[in-house]
Amino acid sequence: MAASALALFDFDAAGAATGYRLVDPTLPALTVTELAATRGDGVFETVGLHEGRPIKAARHFERFATSIGMLDLPPQDTSVWDAALRETAAALDPAPEGWVKMVMSRGIEGGDSPTGWAYATVSASTVSVREEGLRVVLLDRGYRHDIAQTSPWLLQGAKTISYAINRAAYREAARRDADDVVFTTSDGYLLEGPTSTLVLRTGMTLRTTRTDLGILAGTTQAELYEWAARNGYTTLYERLTPADLAAADAAWLVSSVRLAAPIRAVDGIPKPVDAALTASFTAHLHSLTD
Repeated sequence: MAASALALFDFDAAGAATGYRLVDPTLPALTVTELAATRGDGVFETVGLHEGRPIKAARHFERFATSIGMLDLPPQDTSVWDAALRETAAALDPAPEGWVKMVMSRGIEGGDSPTGWAYATVSASTVSVREEGLRVVLLDRGYRHDIAQTSPWLLQGAKTISYAINRAAYREAARRDADDVVFTTSDGYLLEGPTSTLVLRTGMTLRTTRTDLGILAGTTQAELYEWAARNGYTTLYERLTPADLAAADAAWLVSSVRLAAPIRAVDGIPKPVDAALTASFTAHLHSLTD
């Protein structure tokens, strides 16, 4: 057992993963001409772990396949990736929380085969984030709401490994004495967080941004919507504005690792936290391990 584990994939001539091997995660594993490093040319999925077990991995593989298709990467047999996910997770020290990040890139520059790996690690507790909430700022992403339709080559909605902008957004949030970000379009609509999906509650209605605005389809949000529909909530996908966020009874940034993190302030203005519903969200997501 260890604090981290790493699997490297083997690929056939068509670029499909045929197997994997566990390697020492503390030793070098990639070459300096790997396109994941030099170009950010690839996709990834991060699956949260609860007590060492994956939380609803199937949804992540569905989105993984979508991202792979959007980048014109070779289709994959997800059963091979799923086996690596579970074996690396099982190799970790017992811990309440962790995650497995699966990455597929176009490979070595000038080569003809993809590169892929699954990296698992235990992680620090995210309980305090769910209990205390997040202070967020609204930042303009610089695109109109219809960018996914007008410019599909910008890959809006694909989970790519090109995360420099997202990391820069977090640094800007810190400069503004905030914890996280909600991106907006240049024409005034709410989008998503750098690593999360926005969910609002107004009464017994949950609302989130439509994916045709160029955001990533949220796996955690989808699970919460299914739970909510079974428990008397109306669930909507809409074009949301900052005014909708301000008027909402409660709001969350939801993701695979932090789960449902409530928003307690927007641009310095306090927002009520729905602790009871947050606890229900957490309990449901923890029940989804497989």
